[in-house]
Amino acid sequence: MSKNRVSRRQFLSYTLTGVGGFMAAGMLMPMVRFAVDPVLQAKAAGDYIPTQQKVADITDVPTRVDFTFEQQDAWYSSEETGTAWVYKDDKGEIVALSPVCKHLGCVVDWNTDKSNQNHFYCPCHGGLYTKDGTNVPGTPPIGPLDVYPYIEKDGYLHVGKAEPKKGA
Repeated sequence: MSKNRVSRRQFLSYTLTGVGGFMAAGMLMPMVRFAVDPVLQAKAAGDYIPTQQKVADITDVPTRVDFTFEQQDAWYSSEETGTAWVYKDDKGEIVALSPVCKHLGCVVDWNTDKSNQNHFYCPCHGGLYTKDGTNVPGTPPIGPLDVYPYIEKDGYLHVGKAEPKKGA
């Protein structure tokens, strides 16, 4: 026997502390897992989203290209639709612009304003962008349209997440 005897009071205190610790761990573990699990799940998709647009069919006139992708919000998964305005510039390089106006987030259209031909037009407050997505001075937009990075895969256009236009 050891020389350090445990009194009944100490034994009860140690026992209750141990049981309370196990009970607290049993309640906290599901909460911790609930908070951490979505972060630790592996991502199923790549960085680029496929579109139905063939690269060979892209011209110098901006064309609306719609694409769908799976959006994950914690445990809820939904299918979302995105849009890009795609054309080839003077150098023959593909340009993919976001249709979201930088003023209030409305959707811009190509060549719909009769008084400003060959411009992207925002119907919410009359915002204008040039063909390359630069905002026209004196109109409401505060910056140029965002640009989608893109890759060509199997002859089709794949777009990434929209980024602010470089040099803006």
